[in-house]
Amino acid sequence: MTLTSVEAGHAPEADVDIYPSRIGTTPCLLPRLDPVVYASDRSSGPLPQQLVSQFETQGFFIMENLFNQDEVAALFEEMLAMREDPKASGSPHFIGEPGDASLRSIFAIHKSESLFARLAEDERLVGVARFLLNDEIYIHQSRMNFKPALKGKEFYWHSDFETWHVEDGMPSMRALSASIALTENSTDNGPLMFIPESHHQYVSCEGETPREHFKQSLQRQEYGIPPDEILIRLASTGGVATVNASPGSVVFFDSNLMHGSNSNITPYPRSNAFYVYNALSNAVVEPFCTQPARPEFLCTRESIQPLTSQSGDIRHA
Repeated sequence: MTLTSVEAGHAPEADVDIYPSRIGTTPCLLPRLDPVVYASDRSSGPLPQQLVSQFETQGFFIMENLFNQDEVAALFEEMLAMREDPKASGSPHFIGEPGDASLRSIFAIHKSESLFARLAEDERLVGVARFLLNDEIYIHQSRMNFKPALKGKEFYWHSDFETWHVEDGMPSMRALSASIALTENSTDNGPLMFIPESHHQYVSCEGETPREHFKQSLQRQEYGIPPDEILIRLASTGGVATVNASPGSVVFFDSNLMHGSNSNITPYPRSNAFYVYNALSNAVVEPFCTQPARPEFLCTRESIQPLTSQSGDIRHA
C-alpha cells in the first residue's frame, strides 16, 4: 500500500471538506489546520503552563485526584445502579461487548437522572474545556466505558475526530475529551493508550462508511482505522504512552489524538466516565459522508445548549 502526505498550507474555502476521509482514496496524512489550544491568554486560565504546553505538544495531560474519594465512591455507586438497571436490556444506549453479554458502554450519561448529569457540568471539567477551547461549550457525547474483568475487549487505534467529522458532521477539531477514572486504571487492565503528538496530523482513512455503521463500530470499529504503515510512522515520532490513573483522576485529550486500548484479561475491572466537550462555534452540521446523521444519544444535534458550570462537591449540588 502506498501512503501519501499532504504539505501544510492554508485552509480552503468553507464549503470544501478540509478533512476528507473514507472517500475511496488511498489513506494519507493531512496537516492539521486548526489550533490545539485556543486560549488567548494562557497565563490567566485554570491550568499550569506546563499542562497547557503538554496538551499542545503531546495532545493530553492527566490531573491526579481531581475528584475526592467520597465523590468517587458516590459516582461508583450510581454507576453500579445504572449498569444493573433492568431497562438496560434492549436499549440502544447500552452497548455490549462483541460476542458477549458483558456491558461495554452506556451512552448519554449526561442526560441521566444521576450524579453523572451533575458531573458533566462540574467546574473542574468545564473550566478546563472552556479555557482550552476559548468558547462556550456543550456536550457532544457522553458515556460510561467499562472493561470487564477477564473478558473486556480491546478497542483499536483511532482518532475520535475522524469519526465525529465523517459520521456526525463536526467541522473542526475544536473539541476535547475528559475521561474520569472511577476505578484504578493500571498498565494491566486495558487502560487508554495514546500516540503522543499524533494530533498534529489527520489520518484520512480508506473505505466508505456503511449505513448505520455505528451499530457495529461501538463494539468493533472497522472503518476509520489507520493502516499499519501510518501507525508505525506516527509512533516513530511520538512513541506510545500508557495512561495509569487512580480513581478520581482525569485525563484530558485532544479530539484528534490517536488512541486505543488493550483487552483486559486481569481480574480487575476498569470503569471510566467520559465526556466530550465541543465548542459552541463548532456545532455539528451535516455528516461529511453520504449516510444519515447518527442518533442523538451518540451526537448531540437537536438539543445543543451552552453548559453552565457548578462548583463544589458533586454530592451537594
